[in-house]
Formats: sequence, C-alpha cells, structure tokens
Amino acid sequence: MNNPLRNLALLGSSLTSLLMILIGGMLPSAILGLSENFSFHIVDLPSSWQIPALLLSGMVYGPSSGIIAVFAYLTIGLFYLPVFHGGGSIGYIATPDFGYLVGFIPAVWITGRIVQTAKRKTLLALFISAVCGLTIIHSIGIINIIFGSLVSRWQQGVVELLLTYSISTFPIQILLCPAIVLIAKSLRNIQLLE
Repeated sequence: MNNPLRNLALLGSSLTSLLMILIGGMLPSAILGLSENFSFHIVDLPSSWQIPALLLSGMVYGPSSGIIAVFAYLTIGLFYLPVFHGGGSIGYIATPDFGYLVGFIPAVWITGRIVQTAKRKTLLALFISAVCGLTIIHSIGIINIIFGSLVSRWQQGVVELLLTYSISTFPIQILLCPAIVLIAKSLRNIQLLE
C-alpha cells in the first residue's frame, strides 16, 4: 500500500541528503592540530566534506534516501552543472575520478543498511558503517583506475593515479570519520531516530 506521508518523508530526506552532498563538496576540511607550545591550530586537509556528507546522509536518513540523492547528484553533475571536484559533464565518465563517484552508490547503501540493521546505534556501529562506506568508494575507484590503466585510458601510470586518488586521500578521509560519527549521532538523536 502506498503511504503518502512515508513518500513525503522519503522525498524530504532525499533532498536533504542531496543538499548535504552538494554543500559538502564546497566545504574544505580541516582538523585541530597541536603546535609545539601546546596550543591548538587549524590544519587544512586536501579534501572536502563531500564524501563525509555522503556517508552522513546514509547514516542519518538511510539507504533509500541516500541512493536517491546520489543518483540525483550524479545526474546533475553529468548532465547539468559542474558539481564534481574536477567539474562535470558527460566527459567525466572517462576520468579516473569517475570510479570513485560510481562507488558512492553502493557506499551510501551499505552505510545506511549497516546503521539501519544495527540493534544499537552506538558510536562504534556508526564508525564501522562510515569506514565500510569509505572503503567501498576507494575499492571501486581503484578497480576503475587499474582497469583504465590496463587499457591505456590515461597518460599517468597506475601507481601515480593510485597515489593521487587513494593513497593520499584515504587516510585523510579516515581522520574525518570520528567527526561524521558524532554529527550522525547528534542528528539521529535530534530526529528521535534512536
């Protein structure tokens, strides 16, 4: 049976997820660092909040809303606006980045399903879901890079591409996972999802 209120809630959470991903792509990431004189300072990271926002949307709004948001995001980036890190357009399919974007689809689904099926939404369960989602994104991106290198799709070598797209970014994105978990836990409590 079709429930209009449930459909409206799904639409609202999907739009919120899409906005989180779009805005996250525009926000640079940073962490607090400790200097020699034991004072804190901000350390800029060579990453945005796009992937953390994607994982956050799966953890907070669930797999269905996340999938709808990711398909909308990919459609906007491939056919309408340059919202991806390196721009956009249908030509983006031929870039090494595209494998990571394709990884958004299963990543948001798995992240949301892990949280959805966890008996207790503990910080550890949320952290595990974030790391699983991040690992999925990078795994699919790496597969795309290896396959593209085997068929000579790019000028750079496979090692250079892996260094640029995964080896240098994965640890940074792992550093952002505790922040994602705390934000997700707070949002889930505010929305009374626990």
